[in-house]
Amino acid sequence: MPNHIFINKKIKSFKEKIRVSSDKSISIRSVLLASQAVGVSKISNLLESEDVINALKTIKKLGINYKKKWGIYHIEGFGLNGFNIKKNISINAGNSGTLARLILGLLVKSKFKVRLIGDKSLSQRDFSRVIKPLRLFGVNIKSKNNKLPIEILGSDFLRPVNYCENIGSAQVKSCILLSALNTPGTTIIKSKKSRNHTELMLKFLNYPIKIQKKKSFDKLSIQGLSQFRSFKYNVPGDISSASFFIVLTLLSKKSQLVIENVNINKSRIGIITILNKMGANIKYKNKKLYNGEEIADICVKSVSNLKSVNCSPKLNSSAIDEFLIIFLAASKAKGISKFKNLGEMNKKESKRLDLGVNFLKLVGVKVERFDNDLNIHGNPYLSLDRNFEIKNFLKDHRIFFLSCITALTLGGKWKINDKKSANTSFPKFLKIIKKIGGKIS
Repeated sequence: MPNHIFINKKIKSFKEKIRVSSDKSISIRSVLLASQAVGVSKISNLLESEDVINALKTIKKLGINYKKKWGIYHIEGFGLNGFNIKKNISINAGNSGTLARLILGLLVKSKFKVRLIGDKSLSQRDFSRVIKPLRLFGVNIKSKNNKLPIEILGSDFLRPVNYCENIGSAQVKSCILLSALNTPGTTIIKSKKSRNHTELMLKFLNYPIKIQKKKSFDKLSIQGLSQFRSFKYNVPGDISSASFFIVLTLLSKKSQLVIENVNINKSRIGIITILNKMGANIKYKNKKLYNGEEIADICVKSVSNLKSVNCSPKLNSSAIDEFLIIFLAASKAKGISKFKNLGEMNKKESKRLDLGVNFLKLVGVKVERFDNDLNIHGNPYLSLDRNFEIKNFLKDHRIFFLSCITALTLGGKWKINDKKSANTSFPKFLKIIKKIGGKIS
């Protein structure tokens, strides 16, 4: 099977109702927490992407059995520190920074060394942000240049920490929270605002965690060594996956789309806030609360004119995975859109800020870059009529999705490589594109 696609035509007007892939962040967390629960947890609508499959393979290698029955994953946990870890074990997180950083938090009492590896992209990412707090817990970690591979050896003498997480990284915060599960005493985290799925799930599990929300940070207090029971969880749709179809609809003429059952957690909907500031028509219907997470149908209509935005850095953490597709919207807006402090984008699966700037220049968008700040000069009449080939993006799934949406909305003749990268987070992406009328060969 070829690992590329061709798109040679813009998408025509559409009016559709779709469901996107399940939330990747919640899928991975539900698998990892089920591995620490007492009994058999049942997770439905689990995202079956490469990152989540790697999470399942990881817990299996650590002695946790699971099976899929009638579309529901049954995961049998043996409580905290219930892994059966053998000597000389190596686990592969693939492309997933979430899995790699969070699983380290669950290995803080490992009696044998565990070697953590990943793919080429993940092996280039910085792990110092989790290595530092793990060492404060008393864990033994070896790493060259704070990158994978990492060797971790747990300790029977863990100590709780009082840690200031000032990056705004949910992965770091979650690693510390999971480390605290197996640590006696109370661990306290002063955390810059970021995604809060881990703490919401722990609250849902009635775990002793206290959350104090301040203006610019959250203070979390978590008590260690409290067992929790198995659970049932139905994973909602992923706002990151929905974002590409939101922008596709906005930039397509006379089109409407309803995306059903999407997680609209306030720490994840920066893209909705930003696009609505630009004049988009995005609304929620059928809102409900499920185990602490807000879920709704997202209703989008195309708009004839978007306006530029001066994006507040306060929105960065809630839109960090969506900025690539936001940049595309800004490219079609009237005026100059300004974005600041986007350095965290270069800590993702690839150096997304660098690649995003290069992509915009490739399609003829004027971009001014000042270190980690960007000015994007929008052109409401932007249209493409030449040939493009997208490659050498370290197999980053979001670059692949961005390329497809650009081709379908701006035109041109495109050869887009790394089709298999969609399997990282959204295996059904191309199938849904075709459902709403996109022509792909």
